[in-house]
Amino acid sequence: MRHSTDPTTGSSTEPKPDTIIPPHSSSGNSRHARNSSLPFYGGSPMRITRGIKPEGESGRRGVHPWKFLKICFQGSCQAGMVMNFLWPVVPAAIAVNYARPKDFLAIFILNYIAMIPAANLLGFASQELARKLPKVLGVILETTFGSLVEIVLFMVLIAKGDGSVQIIKAAILGSILANLLLCLGLCFFFGGLRRNEQSFHEAVSEVGSNLMLVAGMGLIIPALFAASVTSGITESTPMSPEQLDRHVLRISRAVAIILVCGYFLYVFFQIRSHHGLYEDLLESDEAKDVDRSRDLYKAKLTLTETLLALALALACVSLIAVFLVAQIHHLVAERHVSDAFVGLILVPLVEKAAEHITAVDEAWDNQMNFALSHVLGSSIQTALLNTPLVVFVGWGLHLDMNLKFEPFDAAVLILAILVVGGFLRDKKSNYLEGALCVMVYVMIAICAYFYPNPLAAEGHH
Repeated sequence: MRHSTDPTTGSSTEPKPDTIIPPHSSSGNSRHARNSSLPFYGGSPMRITRGIKPEGESGRRGVHPWKFLKICFQGSCQAGMVMNFLWPVVPAAIAVNYARPKDFLAIFILNYIAMIPAANLLGFASQELARKLPKVLGVILETTFGSLVEIVLFMVLIAKGDGSVQIIKAAILGSILANLLLCLGLCFFFGGLRRNEQSFHEAVSEVGSNLMLVAGMGLIIPALFAASVTSGITESTPMSPEQLDRHVLRISRAVAIILVCGYFLYVFFQIRSHHGLYEDLLESDEAKDVDRSRDLYKAKLTLTETLLALALALACVSLIAVFLVAQIHHLVAERHVSDAFVGLILVPLVEKAAEHITAVDEAWDNQMNFALSHVLGSSIQTALLNTPLVVFVGWGLHLDMNLKFEPFDAAVLILAILVVGGFLRDKKSNYLEGALCVMVYVMIAICAYFYPNPLAAEGHH
């Protein structure tokens, strides 16, 4: 680099370096001239915009259609890009719903597949938004947006009336089981394939597993109350079955209020009182990411494009959810698939697909604190926020949306929480523990397939 000499002092001065243009930004020289005073991130060619974290900086503004489509298609990882090849199924699913409305099985299958790329876009857009925000807030928002598919499905189901209550209750537990056993198991397994063992911080694992144990107890308390009172009802007992149902409903609503208070307390714990601890943990996890340099270099969505992607994904998810849920009745009544299998297995698998891919990719890159934050955070949100939300909506619609789970569901939930808590206790994981978690999930799926529909639910069908 050439040095110029100051005529007044005779000393040489080093000129200011030229402005570095991010490789994925648009080539407007006037724009770069206007933004040349912006700082840079760690010497890397990442222009920082005020209010946007360096990891989420795109170097662009507004909407660029071609770049928008290209970035969305590439996704956050190769598995996400593979999912995007399913996008042609989305218009096909919508078209079949109107062209052949009585072909129930084809509509269900097509919309089930179409939910995968739509949910993947929602997960990718939420991940892009999280990159632009502080670490802890970004993870919480990413988990919340990832749960929007679940919330939409729950709302569409509850709007269909009491006949869908049994499926909703199974889907609540199925979502938690899919996260705790299947997703966490896959994280342990694939992360363990590249290393002898992986470690994570107790602030993530212990807080998450303890919260899940408390949430699981809260979810099954109405069922335990009903089972205890039912076993003791005799002719001299003043409580009739109708009175028992009313009490269970009131207990469920009270438990829902307590659970949602617990959720907001958990959020406050993360983003306020213990914010520094979690921020440091996630930043150290990012430093361990084997793909960090590639992630910083690759093109990213602008804030406007991110919000547009979220809106498009949410619209597709909502539309597909309506078509999908409309076929569940026919699947149960005509194909004789049990409510337990639909709720515990089929619905959670499709609604959580994008979240699972994100968490497994983080574990593969040795970011176990991030992976656990997503897995446990999603489970906690289902138990402490989404479940109370559907109870409140049922309350407003004057439906008997209670938390009286089947004994099989309640027992499986508590056992799954205890199993996962045991694996998290030593703050280390390996592929064997992951395989064992997946095996437990497969055993539950087999039982759910053969589990008969309760008589009360069959009456609605």
